Amino acid sequence: MRIVLDPQIFNDQKYGGISRYYTEIFSRLAQSEVVNIPLFQTSNVYLKESELLTPKQKRNSLMVDIMLKLGISTRSMIRKNQAKIFNSTLINWDYDVFIPTYYDDYFLDKIKDKPFVLTVYDMIHELFPENFQDNNYSVSANKKKLMEKATRIIAVSNNTKKDILKIYPHIDASKIDVIYHGVSMKINTEIKIALPENYILFVGNRANYKNFRFFVTALKDTLLSQPNLVIVCAGGGVFSNDEKDFFNQLGISDKIIQKGFKEEELGLFYQKAKCFVFPSIYEGFGIPVLESMACGCPIVLGNHSSFPEVASNAGFYFDLNNPVNLKNKVELLLNDASLRDEYIQKGLAQASKFNWDNAAQQCLEVYQKALV
Repeated sequence: MRIVLDPQIFNDQKYGGISRYYTEIFSRLAQSEVVNIPLFQTSNVYLKESELLTPKQKRNSLMVDIMLKLGISTRSMIRKNQAKIFNSTLINWDYDVFIPTYYDDYFLDKIKDKPFVLTVYDMIHELFPENFQDNNYSVSANKKKLMEKATRIIAVSNNTKKDILKIYPHIDASKIDVIYHGVSMKINTEIKIALPENYILFVGNRANYKNFRFFVTALKDTLLSQPNLVIVCAGGGVFSNDEKDFFNQLGISDKIIQKGFKEEELGLFYQKAKCFVFPSIYEGFGIPVLESMACGCPIVLGNHSSFPEVASNAGFYFDLNNPVNLKNKVELLLNDASLRDEYIQKGLAQASKFNWDNAAQQCLEVYQKALV
């Protein structure tokens, strides 16, 4: 099969779950199928580390990196060359299926009657529009249009498929396939990171639907009652002044730490934590759930959204509307070593069920269905 993999997500993300998803899938598919990414250059870390780039794309990427370090503007050059390569590929290359990597619909008039398969990662823009005011309309409108026109749709969980059909009941349910992510999180024991001895982990951005303030408020008394216990927020950017004021009001400014991380360091954050709390109100899949389990970190999360699909019996679930219940669940893991070990073992077993080889094979089968 000859596949064109749309470059838009690799132009937009240096890091990120979506670009990692496509790199994992297509690094495997490229071993048996012909994959063409019509890309001039990229700063995407995952793609650079893969075997998917051509030698020319690697040279162009290096050239742009050097130009940026020298303070030379590259935007116009990149835009011009990117458009030229993309248009030339679609006109001159005989391909079977087109795979958009995000929701920009710029390609619709260029692929003509060729089939395309759209992956939908979540319905978060539709369910929580207040968190995406700058670009929410265009993302939601484009996503709707692409779902309607797509030959087939891949949803990353049954919960995401359910959300698609609830919000857009006119979408043909029979053209939606569910394919789970794999997990590639590894623990690099050669890396040394200064981390506290005794901490609860929170990972990623702290936007409203991530329920961060609920989490912190619920654990205030737990933090204050245990002198050496802190919360470590991995990633998500430095704390805002508003967040710092919030911590001050709770009296826990010295009990909560924000640390950035390199991609290869994240596994250690999970491994060394007493537990990982994922209080999010909604996720299309919840990659951190898989990462935590794969790294031997027990996870406390709500019993809603896609979480029961991913964590199954390895999740230590709390009531999303009950902060005392969250506090009690965390304290059980902190104080009961045998219970903590039980959930570590359950998590490792559950994480082993998700792998990228299976995901890639299932994606290929969907792409083949799109040709029928």
